[in-house]
Amino acid sequence: MKPYNFNPAPFIADRNSIQQGYVTSEPYEVERQGGFKPNVFLLADYGYDSYSTTIETRADLVAQKPDLVQRFVDASIIGWCNYIYGDNARANARIKQDNPEMTDGQLAFSLAKLKEYGIVDSGDSRTLGMGAMTDERMKSFFDKMVAAKVVAPGTDYKKAYSLAFVNKKVGLTIGSAAQNSPAANR
Repeated sequence: MKPYNFNPAPFIADRNSIQQGYVTSEPYEVERQGGFKPNVFLLADYGYDSYSTTIETRADLVAQKPDLVQRFVDASIIGWCNYIYGDNARANARIKQDNPEMTDGQLAFSLAKLKEYGIVDSGDSRTLGMGAMTDERMKSFFDKMVAAKVVAPGTDYKKAYSLAFVNKKVGLTIGSAAQNSPAANR
């Protein structure tokens, strides 16, 4: 075992190895640089149902400026919906401006994988809107961490998250409209 170094070269050099990564990026580079399509296994397919890439902030900001937090969460959701289902040309131009190593090919691959695997828009988000979270999934993660002896069973894990800003169906019509358009059904 070696620490992940965000470089597919060791994986490409040794076809008997495995590597962690994001389904939206590392497979693209392996195909591009290594000339072969890697096998991809999502942790979610093997029972790991935790959330990732969440929005986090300070408890005092949530308490003192909940309207600001709500606007930020809503804007993030609407941004993702428009990026995935709308015209993302300006967003891609900005991404490439801020990260000149990013290519059109990588961006197209990433978007296709986001859609294919339902990374941002699947499960509960289909009815509750992107960014959906549930107490049940948070409890599932907590139970896994207790079983792995990462946290103590008596830990009040509910202090670590809030559902107050999600599950409001924000952006749901953006994704639904795009998915039901004639272009999306070709």
